[in-house]
This record gives sequence, structure tokens and C-alpha cells, in this order.
Amino acid sequence: MTPQPPSPSRLRILEAATDVVRAKGYAATTVDDLCAAAGVTKGSFFHHFKSKEEMVLAAVAHWGSWTDEVFASAPYASAADPRDRVFGYLDFRRDLLDHTVPQFTCLMGTLVQETYDTHPAVRAACDRGMSTHVANLTRDIEAARLRHAPDAAWSACSVGYFIQAVLQGSFIFAKAKQDAEVARGNLAHLRRYLESLLGSPTSNLQ
Repeated sequence: MTPQPPSPSRLRILEAATDVVRAKGYAATTVDDLCAAAGVTKGSFFHHFKSKEEMVLAAVAHWGSWTDEVFASAPYASAADPRDRVFGYLDFRRDLLDHTVPQFTCLMGTLVQETYDTHPAVRAACDRGMSTHVANLTRDIEAARLRHAPDAAWSACSVGYFIQAVLQGSFIFAKAKQDAEVARGNLAHLRRYLESLLGSPTSNLQ
């Protein structure tokens, strides 16, 4: 059976949550904030969700599905060479830094920093979502390793997590400085490091 799409009001709440929580954090975000951002009443909110935590868990799932589609449909994803896809991913991430800080930072990364010890269900949902993203990236890294560095001792999974660690750390500095320049510099260093592992890409899709 094909799952039914969410109702318009539920979808507005989930989309509002991705913006409000990234800007204010979990604890500082109130149901009133979410209702105002989504243009719905409290009655509508509690019709769809029993609590703020239940809504956030749904928002994490919604965010994961949406970002999966964004990265899967990005120009770099169609490159024939997996190495080009890996570097295209970095370039795509770099270009996202042209948006505002709340727009380019990660909902899951924001949530897990704040809730890892107080809301285990939220932490687990964020772990699943971020690990799924790493796994998707790891497939291209492993394919690139087999083609361009078959004798390398490093694992594709460890490189995938390293890439995400650089990104999530960069988001923290972007929040601290309210500017993306440190993040851009970090991605430039990351690109040079990956070139030392895989060689330079053969095309530039960004």
C-alpha cells in the first residue's frame, strides 16, 4: 500500500520545525513558535502530534527524506566516475554555504548536540539519519577507492565519517561566528586531503 502524503498543515509544521529548530535549538523552540512559523493553531499542532518531541522525531524523518532527494538529484550525482561524485559532493556542500547559517546547517547535527543526553529517542533518530547519509556517501568513496586507490589501507567508511565530522564542526564555527568563511576554508582543506587519497577529479560539475 502506498503511504498517504502528510496533510498540508502537518507538512507546514514539519517544514517550519526544520527552520525554527536550526535557528533556535530544541529547548528554546516552543510550540507557539512552531505554530506561528507554520501558520497553524495549537489545536492543529496537537491534532497531529502529542508533544514537541514527537513532532521533532517526525521532523527528523522528514528532513532525512528531503535531504536524500536533494543530494540524489544534485548535478554531481550523475557523474560516471565515483571520484567525481565524491568531489562533486564537496563542491555542492561548498555552494550551500552561500545561504544563511540556519539554512545550510544540519537539523540532525543541531539536535544531537543539544539532546544527546536528555532525549534518547531524538539522539537515536539523529544517529540513524546521519549514519544513513554517511553510508550513502561511503558507497561512492569505496567505488572511488577501488578505481583510483586500490592498494590504499584506509576504509571508505572512516573517510565518510571524517567528511561529516569536518562539515558538522564547520557548522558549529559558522554559528559561533555568524559567518561561513571558516567552513569554506575547512572544505578547501578537506578537498586537498581527499585529493591526496584519491587524486584529482577528472571533471568539475559545480
